[in-house]
Amino acid sequence: MKTQDLQINQFMLKNLSMGFCDRILCVCCAPILVGSILVAFIIFSFNPALSQEKKGDPSFVAVGAGSFDFNRKKDDGLELRIEYRSGQKFMDTIFKPFGAVGYSPNDHTFFGGGLLVDMFFGRRYVLTPSFGPHIYSGGNSKLDLGHKLQFRSQLEFSYRLDDRARLGVAVSHYSNAGLGSKNPGAESLIVYYNHPLKLK
Repeated sequence: MKTQDLQINQFMLKNLSMGFCDRILCVCCAPILVGSILVAFIIFSFNPALSQEKKGDPSFVAVGAGSFDFNRKKDDGLELRIEYRSGQKFMDTIFKPFGAVGYSPNDHTFFGGGLLVDMFFGRRYVLTPSFGPHIYSGGNSKLDLGHKLQFRSQLEFSYRLDDRARLGVAVSHYSNAGLGSKNPGAESLIVYYNHPLKLK
């Protein structure tokens, strides 16, 4: 009887510890990502010259592949994305619109769009924060994001090639912002190739 009680206590302690670690990772990762994006938006809004490249950049079709739910690993697996990123600025601001589709074979699908900012560091390096609402479908017993409406915040760092194509890596966070009864969220680590549609 004592052995059985000890096994039960060890099992409960292990699960409680894993749950605590999951919460810590989620609590730390999401605010850092969202905070970084907000700070970047503010800095570059007050200094528009930093978000401009002399010759401008074209629109892009971006294809991406990487790891879904890489942080907490409740339902980690492959995530594929395809996006259209406009080269035209939204209402004469520094922001550019984008549309995106994301899919994980683990039964998670996202359709959405939003706004991004390209921040140039010399000719070759670009930091691109973005934010936008997405319609979510899917979910399973391992991970259900809790609401049909998800908000994707993302920070991407990329290298520009001679033809203005880009190779980059991005970290993104999906959240329903408390709209659902639960908001587990999920983080993705994605490698992108941005193909230019028209050179200027």
